[in-house]
Amino acid sequence: MLAVFIIATALALVAASPLQSPAEYSSLFGRDASIVSGCSASGSASCHNTSSVSNLCCFESPGGLLLQTQFWDTDPSTGPSDSWTIHGLWPDNCDTSFEENCDPSRAYTGISSLLSAQGASSTLSFMQTHWVDINGNNEQFWEHEWSTHGTCMSTLRTTCLPSGSPKGAEAVAFFQTVVKLFQTLPTYTWLANAGILPSTSATHTLSSLTSALKSGSGVTPSLDCNGDTLNAASYYFNLKGSIIDGTFVAIDAPETGSCPSSGIKYPPKSGGTPNPTVSPTTSGGLPAKATINAIHSGSPLGGLLSLGTWSTQTLATFQISGTMSSFTMTSSKGTCGASGGTFSCGSGVASTTFSAVASGSSLLLMSGGSTSFTSDGIPSGTTVFDVFTGSSHTQDFSLEIVGI
Repeated sequence: MLAVFIIATALALVAASPLQSPAEYSSLFGRDASIVSGCSASGSASCHNTSSVSNLCCFESPGGLLLQTQFWDTDPSTGPSDSWTIHGLWPDNCDTSFEENCDPSRAYTGISSLLSAQGASSTLSFMQTHWVDINGNNEQFWEHEWSTHGTCMSTLRTTCLPSGSPKGAEAVAFFQTVVKLFQTLPTYTWLANAGILPSTSATHTLSSLTSALKSGSGVTPSLDCNGDTLNAASYYFNLKGSIIDGTFVAIDAPETGSCPSSGIKYPPKSGGTPNPTVSPTTSGGLPAKATINAIHSGSPLGGLLSLGTWSTQTLATFQISGTMSSFTMTSSKGTCGASGGTFSCGSGVASTTFSAVASGSSLLLMSGGSTSFTSDGIPSGTTVFDVFTGSSHTQDFSLEIVGI
C-alpha cells in the first residue's frame, strides 16, 4: 500500500512500496537498474533530512516534493476515452515553491529519436497515446517538460550517471520514470470504481472525488478545475534515493487545487484516441472487469472458467479490485486464490493477493511473483483442467488479463 503522511513542521515517515525500475533501464545502460552508483532507498526521504546531505545524486534536493500531474482534456479531447493523460513530474521545493529551466545546456530536442536510439521504444509508444499535447505538438510538450522540470532534478545530473552513458541518458530515464509512475495512478479506474464516470449531466462534490481517489491510492491528491469542470489531478510524493531507481513515497497533497466544493462536472471525452484494451500500456491501470485468456506456446487457447479451471469454453468474467502490484479477484463462484499450488475460485476459497506485469501489449497475471502457470493437459471441447501455480506440471502457459 502507498503510505500516507501530512506535510507539517514535524513530519513522520511511514513505510511505502517501491516502484520497480523499468526493464528498459538494463538495455539502456547495459547494467542492472542501479544507475546511480552507491544510492540506497533505505535512507531519509526527500524533505525529511535532519542535516545537510552532500551526495545529491542520491537525494533529491531542493526539489524533493514531487508532483505527478495528470490531465482530463475534453475540449478538444486527448488520449484514450477511459484514461487520464500525463502532464509531467515536477520537483517542487519542500515549501511548495519551485525552480524551473535549471540547465539550458541540456534542453534536448527530438525526444522521440532520443528514446528510440536508447532502447526506450515501449516508453515512447505509451507516451504517444498517454502523454499528448492538446494542440498536437507532442514533441514540443515533451521537450518543455524535460527542460523546465527534469533538468532541475539533482539526481538526474549527468555527473550522477555511469561514465560513458550516452548523451541524453538522464532524460530518457526521466521519461521512463514518469511513465512508470503514471501507470500506478489510474485515476479513471479509481473514480469508476466509486461509480464516478464521465457524464454530460452529473455533478460531483470535491469531497466525493477526493475520497474516491484516496480509496484507490491511499492518499488525497490535489484536483484542479477549469471553472466548474474537472481537468487535472496532482499526486504528491517524497523520494528515497534517485529519480531513476528510488522509492516514491506517496503523501497527501499539501495544497488545495482550484476546484469548487460542489457542482463539479466530469464530462466525457469525444474524438480522443480509441482504446482497444484495458491494460497498463493502454489505459494506465487495471480493468475492473476482465476475462482471463490462457496463452500457450505463444498463442491464445481458451482461458479461465468461473471455478478457475482452464477450458476452451465461454470464459468467465472476473471482478478485479486493487492496483497492478496488489489486487484480488472474484468470479461468479466466489473469491479466487492460490493455495497449495492450485489456483481456484469459489465460496470456500481463501482470497489471496495477485499482481500483474505488462508484457508487450498484454497484461499478465502473476502469483507469488511469477507469471508461470501449468496444468496436466491441454483442454479442448468440453474438457477442463485444473490450474497450478509455478511450473510443476506438464503443460505450461501464462494468463492474460483482458478488460471488458
